[in-house]
Amino acid sequence: MISLKQLHYALAIEKTLHFRKASEACNVSQSALSTAINELEKQLGVIIFERNNKKVLVTNNGQLILNKAKKIKLELDELLQIPHANKQPFSSLMIIGVIPTIGPYLLPKVLPEVRKQYPSIKLKIVEEQSHVLVDMVKNGDIDIAILALPYPIEGLMSFNFWREDFYWVSHKDECPDQMTEITSEEIEIEKLMLLKDGHCLKEHALVACSLKNKKQSSEFDSTSLHTLIQMVASKLGTTLVPQMAIDQLIYNESELRAIHLNEPGPHRYIDLVIRPNYVRADELTILKDIFTKQLIEKCS
Repeated sequence: MISLKQLHYALAIEKTLHFRKASEACNVSQSALSTAINELEKQLGVIIFERNNKKVLVTNNGQLILNKAKKIKLELDELLQIPHANKQPFSSLMIIGVIPTIGPYLLPKVLPEVRKQYPSIKLKIVEEQSHVLVDMVKNGDIDIAILALPYPIEGLMSFNFWREDFYWVSHKDECPDQMTEITSEEIEIEKLMLLKDGHCLKEHALVACSLKNKKQSSEFDSTSLHTLIQMVASKLGTTLVPQMAIDQLIYNESELRAIHLNEPGPHRYIDLVIRPNYVRADELTILKDIFTKQLIEKCS
């Protein structure tokens, strides 16, 4: 009979594409893991992995089996969560994923209040880009993802807790003193520096400025808003940052000014993203309410 242990080992191999690394992740010997996989393949009559001394490949039929195994694992994980749903909120570990352009600016504003209200809460925070977090939610590797929408999340559910606009940040020497608003037409695109491709914040900023199909001339790419701010402080260009990040990004930068982008908004939505039928819905609602209240108090 096929065991859950065998499926667990198979999914670990798929993730690492390496038998030794998979055995270490599963805390078993490599020989025990190999034996379990060989038995699984014999029971199914299907080769799941092609392997040699250099690499591991998933076969076409093997991928179909692994996809089924993921669904079984997810159903089992949710089954084991049901007993906790009727206990005190946050009585078991919750794993939350967040993207880098939200985590450093949101979490310090909201988590102190979460811990104040629920001192025994156990949280694990995972920071990754949006596409990675979407897959992790679907696979059951994390409970919730905090994402900036719009972003493709087919098959998942989202719950909005914050909406915000972008602010144009420039050196004060390059910004008229009386300016309080700026339109996309007034922004010099050749001086605008944004995050490198692959970051949804860049896509949202381009859409907000109606620049989606226009190529920037800036040769500078960054993966960090902090780096962009330092470039602006050095008078090397301007940038766009979301409302929730303004206080932390320019707190010690008296030479910088943040001007509201006067374009139809909200420019981005911040949502909690979960799987359908997520069993810890009550805890999701608690987080959503705390997050919204804290952001209203600290960002409005």
